[in-house]
Amino acid sequence: MTTIYELHGLSRRELLKRGTIGAALIISGRAVISPDNAWGLEVTALKPDTMATLVSMARDTYPHDQLADRYYAIALKGHDSKAGRDAAYKTLIEEGVADLDKRAGTRGYRGLKWEDDRVAILRDVEKSAFFQAIRSDLVVSLYNQKEIWPVFGYEGESYSKGGYIERGFNDIEWL
Repeated sequence: MTTIYELHGLSRRELLKRGTIGAALIISGRAVISPDNAWGLEVTALKPDTMATLVSMARDTYPHDQLADRYYAIALKGHDSKAGRDAAYKTLIEEGVADLDKRAGTRGYRGLKWEDDRVAILRDVEKSAFFQAIRSDLVVSLYNQKEIWPVFGYEGESYSKGGYIERGFNDIEWL
């Protein structure tokens, strides 16, 4: 079992001395697990390390500090399913993540401490088929999760409730 802090050259003792930097993800067998936040995601076609990197990439692409990583993982599960059905797609995703890691240096994409450094890499690959596949799917798969709608003040469709005009059309405070 390889833990994310071991990938970054930290011992458990050093990690505890420093405190955690974000959520620690554990790669175990065919799963990506976040013990601190009580969620896990089984992957069947992609490598668990690939999925963990995709979660980080998704958060950097659509950053919302108020959303837990599990919502990003749920949004990305479809890529694992598609990779299981389509060998060319699996290659696209695995090679895309390998490219991110190569561009990031010895510690890989997830090992970059600063979001700005990771975003700079994403800007370099934003025209690639890999990035576009992830980005274009995320805009739907992330924001279609009803559990996160209240975070953004969205109550869902309004037609069945008489529309928005009489129901607080102008009450969204975060906009």
